[in-house]
Amino acid sequence: MERMVIFCMLFFCSSMALTAAPHKIATYKQLFKTITRLETTVKDKDVELLHTPENPVEECLFTAVTCFQKGVLKLQPENSQVNSTFTRTVRLLKRFTLSDSGKQCESSCESYEKKTPKEFLKSFANLMQQVIR
Repeated sequence: MERMVIFCMLFFCSSMALTAAPHKIATYKQLFKTITRLETTVKDKDVELLHTPENPVEECLFTAVTCFQKGVLKLQPENSQVNSTFTRTVRLLKRFTLSDSGKQCESSCESYEKKTPKEFLKSFANLMQQVIR
């Protein structure tokens, strides 16, 4: 009887672990879609250039996501017609979290090259694709 209980507990725990990963991937895919949607509504002329992490190494993913979240707050909508959708999208991206690997990253946000908002969002989308894989 004891073995049966242990087997059932192991089966339950392993099935929970398997269902957790697809949920995170689905969340990351949704964030990727959100970023690409934001690209069409962001103002790209006469705006502040943003520090844009590109191809960060594994230990710098958390830092890169933090840089993108700080940069997203500086984005402006292209026009007043998209303002409410734009604001909701920015709020969603601001809440996104990526678990910290615990490894020390040598670079900071300021060490990355500054780019236009559209290039910034393209790099953010590329990072999300990297996280999904």
